[in-house]
Amino acid sequence: MLKIYAGLAVVAIAGLLGGTAFVAWQQRAADPFAQCRGSALAGGAGDIGGPFTLVNEAGQTVTDKQVLAKPSLVYFGYSFCPDVCPLDGARNAEAVDLLKAKGMDVTPVFITIDPERDTPEVLKDFTQNLHPDMVGLTGTPEKIQAASRAYKTFYKKQETGDQYYLMDHSTFTYLMLPGLGFADFFNRDDTAAQMADRTACFIDNS
Repeated sequence: MLKIYAGLAVVAIAGLLGGTAFVAWQQRAADPFAQCRGSALAGGAGDIGGPFTLVNEAGQTVTDKQVLAKPSLVYFGYSFCPDVCPLDGARNAEAVDLLKAKGMDVTPVFITIDPERDTPEVLKDFTQNLHPDMVGLTGTPEKIQAASRAYKTFYKKQETGDQYYLMDHSTFTYLMLPGLGFADFFNRDDTAAQMADRTACFIDNS
């Protein structure tokens, strides 16, 4: 009798595993990037990202189609940031170099949330210290706000009454793919190597 129960248990487990594998196969078939994603949210967040018109470090007006013509890592921050932005920017730059070693060309993009201080010249100094290929973008407060809303980011100025104010802001980095738009996001816990591996997975499967 025990052998019969054991045999039924094996059959039940096999059926469960088979069913799980089938569900996983269905998910992969529906989403070619399922194995690349870092979270379930990424697969269902197609409304992140959108058109923007901003100003680059050369003072030229550019659109999202021009800036995001290649796979891109997009970050919202500001040059006066004392710690988080430089650290995240350096990590994103390292991820881009790791991807370059894999033969993949990815653009690091830094969009300021502090257009009052971040002129094109200021951004150029900031981004070039992080990576020679990093694109810095600024614009009018209205244009910056529109871009922030499109990417579902948060920022708020700390009113101190002087020029040394800080900014509260979200710290996600967004992977954008040409022709596809938003693919995934990275948080502060993700390392450069993890970012490079997941980004490479998206590029390989796109």
